[in-house]
Amino acid sequence: MKFLIVSDMHGNLENLDKLDHVFKEVDGVLCAGDFTEFKKTGPEETVLIKKTAKTVLEKLVSKHESVFSVIGNCDEPDFIEEIENQDISVHKGLLFHEGFAIAGSSGGLVFTKVTPYERTEEELMSDFEIVENSSASCTDENGHWHNLIIISHNPPRCEKLDSPAPGVHAGSPMFTDFIKKYAPVLVVTGHIHEGAGVEKIGDTTVVNPGALLEGKYALAEIEKKDDDWILKSCELKTL
Repeated sequence: MKFLIVSDMHGNLENLDKLDHVFKEVDGVLCAGDFTEFKKTGPEETVLIKKTAKTVLEKLVSKHESVFSVIGNCDEPDFIEEIENQDISVHKGLLFHEGFAIAGSSGGLVFTKVTPYERTEEELMSDFEIVENSSASCTDENGHWHNLIIISHNPPRCEKLDSPAPGVHAGSPMFTDFIKKYAPVLVVTGHIHEGAGVEKIGDTTVVNPGALLEGKYALAEIEKKDDDWILKSCELKTL
């Protein structure tokens, strides 16, 4: 099974259209949010163009019938209702699809305090309560979840995926601990445009595809082995 992984579209409809050939080849789309366009008006000033978010969302859902998404820190909190109306939201949820369980968390960790959906670490982690509450029936003898995919706009604390600048980290240590505990097959994140990459946390592969605004995305292939799905490959791509 192949997944297209995108994040941080920020109003760029052209790059979504450039992925048409990829949409046709994949079985599903995993999206880590930030639909809203932003424009720099000065060295330290950014303007969010909120009306673009819905246009990007409508374009995305027109491309594939199986899209799973959260929203980002640049999206307004009530934009969750829009992705719920499109039936693609995994925010605070646990959706079962083709043998996978897919859970998600929206928004970003409090950092700049200038974007509309910045949250505390505890608030971000509360989105996964349904995973923790269901763990008794869905985990193996080691406490690891079977066939779990996580989509979170905010990254875990990583070596590189959460770093906007050398020595600076915007990831959540609590999220890292959660990943080590439950060992998802795949964690999809975004938020940090400079942090595009693939790395391991314990047995889990974590991918930040980079910003689709900048033409970056990723492809993952997961194959079934006995009753479990295992990650075969996860690769960064550029338009």
